[in-house]
Amino acid sequence: MSASGPPAGVLPTPTATPPLVPTHDQVVVLYVTVVYVVVIFGIWNIPGARTLINPLKLFTIGWHELCHIIAAILTGGTIASVTIDPFLGGATLVEGGKPPVILSAGYIGSTIFGGVFILGGFDTLVAKILSFVLGIGLVAPLVLVRDKLTILLTVLYEGLVVGFWFIGHAQALRWYCLFVGVMNVFFVIWDIADDKFFRKANDSDCTQFYIMFPRLPAHFWACVWIVFEIGVCIAFLLLGIVSFKLSSADMDTQAAVFLPT
Repeated sequence: MSASGPPAGVLPTPTATPPLVPTHDQVVVLYVTVVYVVVIFGIWNIPGARTLINPLKLFTIGWHELCHIIAAILTGGTIASVTIDPFLGGATLVEGGKPPVILSAGYIGSTIFGGVFILGGFDTLVAKILSFVLGIGLVAPLVLVRDKLTILLTVLYEGLVVGFWFIGHAQALRWYCLFVGVMNVFFVIWDIADDKFFRKANDSDCTQFYIMFPRLPAHFWACVWIVFEIGVCIAFLLLGIVSFKLSSADMDTQAAVFLPT
């Protein structure tokens, strides 16, 4: 009896990988995501070291406040003042509008925005596109900042955005975008940590929710938003696993079509 198999000269068709089963490269992204959460929590809360990430903090805080601003305008509110500071945190004072919607917009916007950047960790082309958003976002908060060290560090971080385009066919941008994504997705954790460890002048949104709804303590709101952020993070990780199955070599080929390096 002859053995069954494909005709001579014809390669066997590979078994299709189930969409939710991560490839080897994607497994690395999942592990790095967890490591980034731990690393960011450490750097954000270590005196001295936290200053080194001021540009990324301003980027994250700036987007968070922008979400408050957009929600305020859409609900008929008027912006009285905006503060974006790596040491004091962010604050947007609004007159009118719908306070619960405006307050919720900050964490929701940060989480979804971070989720999009997490997708950049799965694909080089996506990371290349997001690098333009990152480049503009790093500079924009400097309109409200006069600290010379922060300005110098911002120049350094901008240099990394440009330099990473030329490292491993822009593969390094994937890890940069993933780092920024994790920082934005879990902003509530860093926001609460600033409240607890550094007593920053501008309260976290969880504290503001407590002020708005005094029957529910701040730690209740913290738990609610952390669960929300974990859920969104998992959703974007699954989206990345399903949508981006290319190997590193294939990503290089695909990304080379868009401003090749």
